[in-house]
Amino acid sequence: MSQSPYIFDVSTETFDQCVIENSHHKPVLVDFWAEWCAPCKALMPMLASITESYAGELLLAKVNCDEQAALTERFGIRSLPTVVLFKDGQPVDGFAGIQPESAIRSILEPHVAEPVAQPQAADDTAAAVEALLEAGQPEQAIALLQPALAEQRDDALLLLLARALIASAQHDDAETVLTSVQDQEAHKQGIAGLRAALGFALQAAGFPATTLLAQRLADNPADSEAGYQLAIQQLAGQQHQAALEGLLQLMQRDRGYADNAAQRTLLQTFKLLGNDHPLTISYQRKLYQLLY
Repeated sequence: MSQSPYIFDVSTETFDQCVIENSHHKPVLVDFWAEWCAPCKALMPMLASITESYAGELLLAKVNCDEQAALTERFGIRSLPTVVLFKDGQPVDGFAGIQPESAIRSILEPHVAEPVAQPQAADDTAAAVEALLEAGQPEQAIALLQPALAEQRDDALLLLLARALIASAQHDDAETVLTSVQDQEAHKQGIAGLRAALGFALQAAGFPATTLLAQRLADNPADSEAGYQLAIQQLAGQQHQAALEGLLQLMQRDRGYADNAAQRTLLQTFKLLGNDHPLTISYQRKLYQLLY
């Protein structure tokens, strides 16, 4: 995995030498993780960054629990991720679940010499939050962002918080966060995209379920209302390509439906995705061809 001399994988066979023996010289942080665990993957870059910042005063050992069941049983691991700090051959502290960087450093502080330099906490938090959002776990993303923002107000993190709040249907809070972004001009495109996403989520809340709409459309492909509402539901669920395709088909068969709602929604979706997104580029071309 990492090319760092301070970060390495361990197995049942190598654990005692790499962790227990090494911990008599340097504290060793042991990360129990699994391939299927999204919070594990979100935590990984933060642990790696923290370890690197100690420039050899801290080691990081990684245990793939799917492959090393004996170690999981040996240490009674019940949930993932679980991180245990070893020192002088014994576990001395640790935590379960994803934690903000400040909390992890507080655990390390009594046991590890001061790091040479502090990493950029906002960047590390953003990477972890992105991983959680991609894995469909907005609540955990919110839990990670709130303490980070309490320590350091950062507009980029606020945008991520708004995105997580929208994904977890906390619509009023998302609007409040978007309004609180200090440099509105610098983040104009990102804010516009998130407002579009918020609008789709609010619309979708009043529509029938996706399965019902899909069945209506299957029974009657000319059902423009079902086609439009299904596209909105798909946008709220971040199924952007399916929604764009459905909106384009709706324009082809019923261009004027609901005062050109399909075309207006296509344009809002382009704003949500951004001008450089491959779907925006592709469907802008298709829309142009349809109109002209």
